[in-house]
Amino acid sequence: MATPAEGSLRRFSLAIDAMGGDHAPQSVLDGLELAAERHPQARFLLVGDEAKLTPLLATRPGAAKLCAIRHAPDAIPGDMKPTQALRQGRNSSMRLAIDAVAAGEAAGVVSAGNTGALMALAKIVIKTMPEIGRPALAAIAPSSRGDVVMLDLGANVQCDARNLVEFAIMGDAFARAVLGLPAPSIGLMNVGSEELKGDERVRQAADVLRGGSTGLNFHGFIEGHDIAAGTVDVVVMDGFTGNVALKTGEGALKLMGGLLKQVFTSSIPARLGYLLARPALERLREWMDPRRYNGAILLGLNGVVVKSHGGTDAKGFAHAVDVAMDMVTHGFTQQIRESLSRLAPETPPLVARQD
Repeated sequence: MATPAEGSLRRFSLAIDAMGGDHAPQSVLDGLELAAERHPQARFLLVGDEAKLTPLLATRPGAAKLCAIRHAPDAIPGDMKPTQALRQGRNSSMRLAIDAVAAGEAAGVVSAGNTGALMALAKIVIKTMPEIGRPALAAIAPSSRGDVVMLDLGANVQCDARNLVEFAIMGDAFARAVLGLPAPSIGLMNVGSEELKGDERVRQAADVLRGGSTGLNFHGFIEGHDIAAGTVDVVVMDGFTGNVALKTGEGALKLMGGLLKQVFTSSIPARLGYLLARPALERLREWMDPRRYNGAILLGLNGVVVKSHGGTDAKGFAHAVDVAMDMVTHGFTQQIRESLSRLAPETPPLVARQD
């Protein structure tokens, strides 16, 4: 049952799955306490076990001012299969938070819970935009020139030309809303930058993007090294390639951090060098902090859906809320619809889908 405060709110900025994640609900509420300082005008529908949430919320005054609690008796465990979540999760905190978006009570949802379950429930309940063939999973990553948007990161292992064009449109809208870029450059991942490289679907997608009907700032083909170089603002690829690129990048960052630690602890002179370099290394660590990039977004749905890493802390969850609020504030969903309206209906798939 909703708290009395809920009835006084016409529409919530976000619905929050309070029970999703490795350290929920404490980390979720701690994150909302931080987010409350940045978004004092926001209103959050906190969905979860009311008996647990009420005393915890009382100790976090900033979040308490912005939150209303809706009781959910169940929670979806991290190891539950998406098909089970669809059948058995109707009274879960994740499902009821998603239901609030589908019903128009909230503009978006943030969850640190089971990724597969979140994607399945969001696609079934909130539904994909009519113009979108498949939703895409997107995230922000660091580069030498600033943050870049990467998609798809695993939602669609196989894509056709039309899917890739749609990903470009959604990535453009996301970069405008979250990164504040007025005309983000779009790059299509390929095995080479030459126009004749790649398979038929990639070349067909490039032809559409070059044609100008989408109104996008299309850079052309890019390669893997262009991600870290920041050659473009939005990197578009199929989900198989995107997931490999994401995990490779995460591994490279961990490797670099481990190597730096080894170098600066290898000898007494190295330790002294660390003391001298410490201010610069602290800035580097802050720039590379994975919590700063927490919050993957499922694009192409009739509402904002943000997936926080399950093991994140308060700072990481607050960043996921920041991402969702940016998308809500800037009318992200409407931006995608307007961009799609410029895309001709006859735009491929010229290559048959392989579901």
